[in-house]
Amino acid sequence: MLDINYIRANQALVEKSTKEKGYSVNVSDLLKLDDERREILQNVEKLRQERNEIAAQMKNGKPNEALIQKGRKLKEQLAQIEPELNTIEEKIEKLLKQVPNIIFDDVPLGGEECSVEIAKWGNNHTSGVDHLDYAESRNWVDFPRGAKVAGAKFYYTKGELALLENALLQFGIQKVTEHGFTLMMVPDMVSSKVLEGCGFNPRSSEQSDEYFIEGEDLAMIATAEMPLTGYHMDEIIDEDELPLCYAGYSACFRKEAGTYGKYTRGLFRVHQFNKLEMYVFCLPEKSQEMHEKIRSIEEEIWQAIGIPYRIINIAAGDLGAPAAKKYDIEYWSPVNQKYQELTSCSNCTDFQARSLNIRVRRKDGSIEVLHTLNGTAISFARTMVALIENYAEPNGKLKIPEVLQKYLNGAKEL
Repeated sequence: MLDINYIRANQALVEKSTKEKGYSVNVSDLLKLDDERREILQNVEKLRQERNEIAAQMKNGKPNEALIQKGRKLKEQLAQIEPELNTIEEKIEKLLKQVPNIIFDDVPLGGEECSVEIAKWGNNHTSGVDHLDYAESRNWVDFPRGAKVAGAKFYYTKGELALLENALLQFGIQKVTEHGFTLMMVPDMVSSKVLEGCGFNPRSSEQSDEYFIEGEDLAMIATAEMPLTGYHMDEIIDEDELPLCYAGYSACFRKEAGTYGKYTRGLFRVHQFNKLEMYVFCLPEKSQEMHEKIRSIEEEIWQAIGIPYRIINIAAGDLGAPAAKKYDIEYWSPVNQKYQELTSCSNCTDFQARSLNIRVRRKDGSIEVLHTLNGTAISFARTMVALIENYAEPNGKLKIPEVLQKYLNGAKEL
C-alpha cells in the first residue's frame, strides 16, 4: 500500500494513477478520514499523557481522592474515545488497500490497446502448427482426463513433452543462477495477510483470481511472487545485504477470472501450470536499474531459445495494483499471426514492502521501506506452446533448440 503521508503530499498524482489504472476509490474521502483520525489521536494521546502523569503521582505518595476521581474520569474518556480511533483506523486501512500504486511518468496512458512496443527481436515465421492438435496427435497432453480428475482446463503432460518441460526448467535454473539469483522452492499456499500485502487487489469481485481454502486462512498461489514477497515480512535488512535476488519455482493456480475474449486454447491459459519466477528486494534508488536487469535476463532467455518476441511497455489501464511500471514479452505466434503474452516483469517500488513491513537499515542507522520487483524467467505451459508453434517440422518431429539439447541427452528433435 501507499504511505498516507505520501498520498497527502502527492494527492493529484495518486488520483491520476488511480483513475488511469481503472480503480474506484475516493482519495479525498480517505484524506478527510485521516484528518479525523489525527484529531482523535491528539485527544487520545493527551488523555493518555494525563493518565500516566496521575499514575506517576500516585506511585510517589499516598493517592488522594481528587487524583483517584480524575484518574477514573480519564479512564472513562479513553474507554469512549479509543474505540472511535480503532474504528476510523480500520476504515482508513481498508481504503488504503484499495489505492493502487502510482505510475511512472513513462507509462503509456489508456487501456491495453495503448501499450507501446519498445523493442523487437527475431524473424517471424509465416506458418506453424496448432500446439494442441500437435501435442494430442503425439499423445503428449491429455485434457479430457485432466477434466475428469480436476475439472475443465486441468491437464496432464506426458512423455517427451514432460521431458521438454524439465529441460526448460534446467535451462532456466542455469540462467537465473548465473545472474546471481538464489533458487528457492516455495510454499504453494499463502495467508490472506501475504496475499493482500502483495497487492493482488482485483478491480472488481468478478476478477478475483485466487483459489481459497475453505475453513483456512490460506489461498493457493497464483505465482511464486506471493511467497517470495512474504519471505522477509516484518524484517529489517541491512543495506549491505541488498539486493537480494531469488528465483522461485512453483506450481501456479489461477481461476483465470476476467479473461473473457482472451486467447485460451489448450495450454495457453490454464488453471494450473509451473513457473520459474525472479524476485528482487533492493534499495529504492536501485529499483529502476534492477527492473532493466530483470528485463534483460528475460530477453537473454528467449534469444537463447530462439523464440521471436517483442517488448511492450504496458499501459496504465492494464497494470495491476502493485506495479508502477511493467514490461511484457510477447512471442510471435505463426499460427495466429500475432504476438501473444509470454512473460512480464514489474517494478512495484515500495508498495508491497510497506504492506508487509519489509525495511532496510541504512549505513547511517536510518530505516526506510525498500523496493520489490518481480519477473517471469519461464512460464512453462506457454513456453511449450511457443516452442511447438515455432519449432514443429514438416516431418512431424519437433526441433529442439540447441540450448536445451544437453538436458535431453543430446537429442536434436523429438
